[in-house]
Amino acid sequence: MHYQNYSLEQLNSFALKANAKSVVIAESVDAVRQFSEQLPEQFYILGGGSNSLFIDNYQGTIFCPNIKGIEISETNEDYLLHVSSGEDWHDLVEYCLANNMPGLENLALIPGNCGAAPIQNIGAYGVELAHFCDYVQWFDFQTNKEVRLTAEQCQFGYRDSIFKGALKNKGVIIAIGLRLTKKWQPTLKYQGLNQLGETPTAKQVFDAVVNIRQSKLPDPEVLPNAGSFFKNPVVSHQVYAKIKAQYEQVPAYPANGCDMKLAAGWLIEQSGLKGVSIGGAAVHTLQALVLVNKNNATGQDVVALAQHVQRVVNEKFNVMLEPEVRVIGESGEQLIADIEVVK
Repeated sequence: MHYQNYSLEQLNSFALKANAKSVVIAESVDAVRQFSEQLPEQFYILGGGSNSLFIDNYQGTIFCPNIKGIEISETNEDYLLHVSSGEDWHDLVEYCLANNMPGLENLALIPGNCGAAPIQNIGAYGVELAHFCDYVQWFDFQTNKEVRLTAEQCQFGYRDSIFKGALKNKGVIIAIGLRLTKKWQPTLKYQGLNQLGETPTAKQVFDAVVNIRQSKLPDPEVLPNAGSFFKNPVVSHQVYAKIKAQYEQVPAYPANGCDMKLAAGWLIEQSGLKGVSIGGAAVHTLQALVLVNKNNATGQDVVALAQHVQRVVNEKFNVMLEPEVRVIGESGEQLIADIEVVK
């Protein structure tokens, strides 16, 4: 399906008013192939729209892969899932639980489609997609063919993958392969889950994650947002020690063997930024990691607020927060640091 001068308001969870010169929605691999064969000069691949911030009318083509389908097989040790890119991630988590295939419950209520999950290497509560990813089915625009990439080839890192680097705009994810062990063990090290006892069921873990997220994170249907706006920063032990000397209760977790991962939401909250607003954009009053479209915000409002949050946190803690959300202007993706806000 191909549309001209199409509103993006319903295609992004920030619900910002912006149009695209054209939008192509592909519901089959053949439709992806047709797009690839006539690849426009300027395009942006949009999944569920939960991680994109449109700050202006986009002058190229928005490409939306919306292939559906779930196939299941199993070995003696694992459940094997082949999940098409257009499937909703949270719906998949619920589907797996309903069919007695636990493992994904810590990743409940993460917004977006399954095809976007490997790009960010989505994660929460001590679990990330890389723990379960067996392969990614990739459609290569240069060869017009499908390629199956192993998890190792995906180069997963913290909220990172090869799809944000060497393969960016070189193709599109059409499916993911997941491997869920039948010897399931709960992951309970994060606060809120470590109170469930030693032998909770997967459903109990799922319910706890949902309750925690719903108590802190606003529903995009009610208060438009893109979930966590910033990554949790990874800092050296020296930076961590300086912060801990002033704030004994700073939440932190080991990362990469020698560094420490801090909670971005805690840094923002300690900087006195909860509830702060610029134009129609605001830092959420319950979860400082989330920026919200409080009152008909523009993309410029959200960018100005994000820059303000970065500046204040850096001045207080000497830690520069990095956005998770991708910012899209007239001609494509931009770095927040490079955007000059019109005042």
